[in-house]
Amino acid sequence: MSREEPRAAVRIDASIIIPFIIFTLVWSSTWIVIRGQLGVVSPQWSVAYRFAIAAVAMAVVALWRGHSLKMDRGGLIAASIIGFTQFCLNFNGVYLAERFITSGVVATVFALLLIPNSLLAWGFLGQKPSARFLTAGAVAASGIGLLFMHELRTSPAAAGQIGIGLGLTLVGLLGASAANVYQAGEEARRHPLFALLAWSMAIGAAIDAVIALAVAGPPTFDPRPSYWLGLLYLALAASVLCFSLYFPVVRKIGPGKAAYSSVLVPIIAMGLSTMFEGYSWSTLSIAGGALAIGGMLVALVGRRRPLPAAAPDAG
Repeated sequence: MSREEPRAAVRIDASIIIPFIIFTLVWSSTWIVIRGQLGVVSPQWSVAYRFAIAAVAMAVVALWRGHSLKMDRGGLIAASIIGFTQFCLNFNGVYLAERFITSGVVATVFALLLIPNSLLAWGFLGQKPSARFLTAGAVAASGIGLLFMHELRTSPAAAGQIGIGLGLTLVGLLGASAANVYQAGEEARRHPLFALLAWSMAIGAAIDAVIALAVAGPPTFDPRPSYWLGLLYLALAASVLCFSLYFPVVRKIGPGKAAYSSVLVPIIAMGLSTMFEGYSWSTLSIAGGALAIGGMLVALVGRRRPLPAAAPDAG
């Protein structure tokens, strides 16, 4: 028994760490790609296109894994909630926000996802955060605060634009947090994950299209190959692949700890910006990055608490 326990622990850790690395790296690159989606096509239609493509691809993945796409009433309700909060409210907020403030500011604000995730998980899932986690979260949040100060100092946007952009980012943040916590709950966990994601993306895309039609008018198209390549990357890699990896991790370690990916994302995004956009690091951004990473590491090495009892995950 003593020989097999360490092996099981290694398997559990690998099932968390490897997906964590993948979706963190991919999502770190999306902020720059989203910038290329803005222009000819309205943000609302870009979001609708993205999740229409992602829904089809996710349905193919679900069928390939042998999961039925049939959903009962409870499954459709769960998919509608996730579709609206994650694939409509969240992404419309992010895409619109990047019209007013830089992608770095949006990514930095989103790094605070761990706070609403932890509070909502405590309130709705009974996952009370430990003192260690709260302390580490405060350290990481202070690091994000320094990164945020740096971004605001270097942002070319006017005060009014910054205010609108921050408001839209917070709307997206709350939508993402609500979806993170809800899908980890007992009702959502009753349904096969990949089928649930396919339906969620399809319903989200439908809502996005209705909003786009009402706000931006008939569909528009961008003939640039870079737009469509970026759209495919966002739909297939950043949506189908990453959410297939992210939601299982949320169910294993809880929404609070899983949200530490969002702490790393702006730091890696700034590194990519350094290579491709000439991002300039300051004392504030270096100190902020160090605090954020340090806090994340302290929190993640703590003992993982299991989720409340629920039906086995069929995903």
